[in-house]
Amino acid sequence: MSTPVDTTATGPASAGPAGPEVNRISHPLRPGRWLAAGVTALVLAWLAWSIAINPNLHWDIVVKYQFDRVILQGLWVTVQLTVASMVIGVVLGVVVALMQVSDSRVLRAGAMAYVWFFRGTPLLVQLIFWFNIALIFPEVGLGVPFGGPKLMTWETNTLVTGFVAALLGLSINEGAYMSEIVRAGLRAVDPGQQEAAAALGMSRMKIMRRVVLPQAMRIIVPPTGNQFISMLKTTSLVSVIAGADLLTVAQRLYLTNFEVIALLIVASVWYLVLTTVASIGQYYLERRFSRGFGATAPGTLRGRITRNLRFTGSAR
Repeated sequence: MSTPVDTTATGPASAGPAGPEVNRISHPLRPGRWLAAGVTALVLAWLAWSIAINPNLHWDIVVKYQFDRVILQGLWVTVQLTVASMVIGVVLGVVVALMQVSDSRVLRAGAMAYVWFFRGTPLLVQLIFWFNIALIFPEVGLGVPFGGPKLMTWETNTLVTGFVAALLGLSINEGAYMSEIVRAGLRAVDPGQQEAAAALGMSRMKIMRRVVLPQAMRIIVPPTGNQFISMLKTTSLVSVIAGADLLTVAQRLYLTNFEVIALLIVASVWYLVLTTVASIGQYYLERRFSRGFGATAPGTLRGRITRNLRFTGSAR
């Protein structure tokens, strides 16, 4: 009785008289790809050369103002607005998202109205509105609602400065978008895990904190990183309300020396630096929260192949 041959062995190729067999993979020539690459490289080189030698760009002015004290102050305001607006926006987004998945119809209706209004109106309009809020409410204060006595009052113009108006507009608008991102992350978690946690006697808040949110972060972090990078550039809109950001101070400078293009290049360079740093941080943050869910995770096809290869190697 013949013994069946195991055709699933993964050992090395048998060596013949001329040595081990070598599988040679021939790659077909792709002249179209080489032509496209050559044209792209030529266009990029021509564009870089044209920018470098163009006398109208005034590179000496760009170098002069790149680290100017006024520019750096505007850069610091931009960073402050971005970080503060994102922190407030994320907190608002989490609260509104929890309201959207609540069993209360009133909470769901309030959350839907918030998202509907602040996503449906332009951010520029909201910024101008907050900057002119004193036209509607000359005073703000603390007291009994519905016309009751007020304990403390402040003048709105004194309280809502350009920076505060920019912070209110950016953060409240960002909260509407973040709520949808957080809600999508919460919905992505298997409901069976929540049911299992509830069967173990965990409270709803503990289930949300210990079971749902840690898994939802894998879905929430990438779009949140994109929102942060977008916020870095969106802060330039506060120049219409004199928010003292990077673009605002650049505009003030070129209105005095008429070097419009040079100072816009200065601002653009700093925006590129900020977005590059934020992109690097986003990459490492995504990798941190994606551990166990990547392409080599045990449950994926690539993960199973990697595991089998490691097992085969250890067996040898």
